[in-house]
Amino acid sequence: MVIGSGFGGLAAAVRLGARGYRVTVLERLEQPGGRARVHRQDGFTFDAGPTIVTAPFLFEELWRLCGKRLAGDVALVPMQPFYRIRFADGASFDYSGDEAAMRAEVRRFAPDDVAGYERFMAHSRRVCALGFEELGHVPFDRVGRMLRIAPDLLRLGGHRSVYDVVARFVKDERLRTIFSFHPLLIGGNPFRASGIYCLIASLERRWGVHFALGGTGRLVEGMCGLIRGQGGSLRCGAEVERIRVERGVATGVTLADGSTIPADIVVSNADSAVTYAKLLKDQPRRRWSDRRLARAASSMGLFVWYFGTSRKYPGVAHHTILMGPRYRGLLREIFDTKTLAEDASLYLHRPTATDPLLAPEGCDAFYVLAPVPNLAGGQDWGRIAEGYRARIAAMLEASVLPGLEAALVTSKVTTPQDFADDFLSYRGSGFGLEPVLTQSAWFRPHNRSEEVENLFLVGAGTHPGAGLPGVLSSARVLDSLVPDARLRA
Repeated sequence: MVIGSGFGGLAAAVRLGARGYRVTVLERLEQPGGRARVHRQDGFTFDAGPTIVTAPFLFEELWRLCGKRLAGDVALVPMQPFYRIRFADGASFDYSGDEAAMRAEVRRFAPDDVAGYERFMAHSRRVCALGFEELGHVPFDRVGRMLRIAPDLLRLGGHRSVYDVVARFVKDERLRTIFSFHPLLIGGNPFRASGIYCLIASLERRWGVHFALGGTGRLVEGMCGLIRGQGGSLRCGAEVERIRVERGVATGVTLADGSTIPADIVVSNADSAVTYAKLLKDQPRRRWSDRRLARAASSMGLFVWYFGTSRKYPGVAHHTILMGPRYRGLLREIFDTKTLAEDASLYLHRPTATDPLLAPEGCDAFYVLAPVPNLAGGQDWGRIAEGYRARIAAMLEASVLPGLEAALVTSKVTTPQDFADDFLSYRGSGFGLEPVLTQSAWFRPHNRSEEVENLFLVGAGTHPGAGLPGVLSSARVLDSLVPDARLRA
């Protein structure tokens, strides 16, 4: 039984199905995908969440387990550049996997930093080899494993922040921003996310950044097809009220309508805090008590505005990162004081730059994402959402989308409150637990529950963390934790 149909849950279902289990996936919403669901409105198609596909071999492996080819169901298109990073003064940097082009971009910003940039990429390769290739799919449910890698973590700067590690290699402040922003893609503050996340730069260069034609939702559809092809099933509109436990062993679930479904193995793709605080609320918990969950640091919230225009903006890249006038100060307000700032840094997604069929002819589809405080900040999003949307629209109109308000033809907003209501996200956070060293690896909720036997966790809230490579790897971890069904028999 898999609770939740986000990418972690779907990948777990495919992997367990390939190992002889008959799998049922339960999804409380009316469509699969979780945060990767799809919005269709006025002829436009919007991916609700993930838009950046890295480490595509993790998807290819799922298709191979079913005797199929990913390319037969989903076309992945490499992005070039990966991102266009635009600063408040209008200067822009095209971030790509082309080594010569990247050296030229660094040289254009700060000639004296080219050598430091090369040393940073060499460092990132070493961190990626350990943190992702060697340990990304390995369970950390024993403290001994954490102790064994501690010297390597220290040697590779895991005790430093991503920003501090980058600052050791490059001196130009704008380049420090460019090479330290990646933790924001997985819910972390670059000024305190563990330096182990410097691995993302190397991961992207090695395997590229891709987009799924038709939108990320095509990957969700494809994985659902794999599950059904294995004889598994997916039930939408099926909300799990609690995980059933007998003598410390998970035995199935009780749904919100009162019905029960037995299972030998239960996998939760729900937010890890919700898994323990809600789905196991009647169970005594040794480690993940309500008190400990309340003390844990959650990732930031996300304000996402989906919109379509009656005209095209051909000069706007597929992925654009619009840096605001402040970096450290803005992140301090988002993560620490949890106040909603007047300024913002934005991620602008224009999928029609690659796939024009996602919008009516002659139109463009967009979404713009602003990191904001999670619900611990106390903002009343029902009252302030439209004003904040208008503020973001003005920022876009003044920078990369002139004439935006006059060209708008469709609009939809998602706030941290929607993350809490729709996805049962703890504190309305966008990525579960914040990825700091003391909430990573062994310190994170384990893939094999510490509280209940035969209960396993996948998704952003467990090891290794958020982002598509992270949640797909969390399902890969189960291969070494859940016995093969044929051996159980």
